[in-house]
Amino acid sequence: MRYSTKDQAAALSGVFQAAELVDKLARTGQWSEAALTPSIHSIFVTSPDDVSQVYGGFNGLSMGRKTLESVLSRDSSAIQGDVIRYALALIHIEKKLSRNRKMLSTIGERLNRTKEQVEHFGMLHDNVIASLASIYLDTISTFKTRIQVAGDMRHLQNPVNANRIRAILLAGIRSAALWRQCGGSRWHLFISRSKLLDGLKRL
Repeated sequence: MRYSTKDQAAALSGVFQAAELVDKLARTGQWSEAALTPSIHSIFVTSPDDVSQVYGGFNGLSMGRKTLESVLSRDSSAIQGDVIRYALALIHIEKKLSRNRKMLSTIGERLNRTKEQVEHFGMLHDNVIASLASIYLDTISTFKTRIQVAGDMRHLQNPVNANRIRAILLAGIRSAALWRQCGGSRWHLFISRSKLLDGLKRL
């Protein structure tokens, strides 16, 4: 399948949406269901026909699109440094994950079990989020390179919030995988800004 700049922009928007959600949760304890739903949904779509299917349509990527546009436009007044740090870290860690077949297999097996919970409880139920958080904790967070989340300790130490943050980081890894599969890399953020901005306009 050939991927367009629109597909690349969508996948990268997914990465930045996860980064933005993590930042908001860590700092304020608040989250948007409209933004969280497509992010969590993406984790369970492992064999999509197209990029849109991963997120259940492009409309749910509004938060990520706005954040990515601010980054590409270099609008320093509209972005948090931690959001960019999280996004770049997700792309970096996913590349490591892509080379670890054993870990990928483990994640796949555990996601299949979590799908049964989704059918029973619903996608954003605390039990489902806790399962996704556990997958992240037992696999991706064991890499030497880890994402250090900054924020208010009241929110970071809240078990429910901590689970949401880890589940969202897993969603960010999923989007980073899609971004790589669409031909993206960390350098594209710097050398293909105009093309990505054009792709955002097409979303």
